[in-house]
Amino acid sequence: MTEPILRLENIHKTYGANEILKGVTVDCEEGEVVVIIGPSGTGKSTLLRCINLLTWPDKGNVWLDGKEITAPNVDLNKVRQHIGMLFQDFNLFNHLTAIENIKIGLTKVLGLSREEAQERAIQELAHVGLEDKHDHYPGQLSGGQKQRVAIARSLAMRPRVMLFDEPTSALDPELIGEVLEVMKLLAEEGMTMIVVTHEMGFARDVADRIIFMESGVIVEQGPPAEVIHNPKYERTARFLGRINDIHSVE
Repeated sequence: MTEPILRLENIHKTYGANEILKGVTVDCEEGEVVVIIGPSGTGKSTLLRCINLLTWPDKGNVWLDGKEITAPNVDLNKVRQHIGMLFQDFNLFNHLTAIENIKIGLTKVLGLSREEAQERAIQELAHVGLEDKHDHYPGQLSGGQKQRVAIARSLAMRPRVMLFDEPTSALDPELIGEVLEVMKLLAEEGMTMIVVTHEMGFARDVADRIIFMESGVIVEQGPPAEVIHNPKYERTARFLGRINDIHSVE
């Protein structure tokens, strides 16, 4: 057995009196696509933020490529270079063009030359199908295009793992498909991905494993066909039954 690319062990997180994560343990193999589903407020986004240490767990450990990144004196900036994160709201700099949004991390964080950053940014914009939008500002782009620029920005950092926190939830329905297509392409290329989403068609077609979380714990996990069509727990079945697009995966 090879070492998992990512390992979370007994992750706990509490805000005030609200215990969000109650001891989550999960491994992710290199090239695996893991989709996390569950009700709102159950800790899915908090778990993602604990992976790249935007939120520090109160208890538990995280390993990336066999190295504990929750250990004392870890360089968090270096850790985050290897873990890309896609948010619901894009987090682009509105005063920078698409290509400038990508180049800024390459020069400021990775220390690439302007020429190297330009070449890589052009490459990644083409990767997500936006080779004609180099000089467009976020305000000139659709929501789907903004999210694709955000994906290109993360890919340009050459991450080992990509985290997606409901990347299509802020998009109009007709724009969701273009983002999911890019994510499917990344999966086909072997990118390790952990995706929080309610897009069950994507989960069925792309995921290697689905994790169902509720109340800060993992209730159930397994291959998509098993979890979607033959869940072990009644709670999982009830949740899936409420998702609007469940009929598309029956």
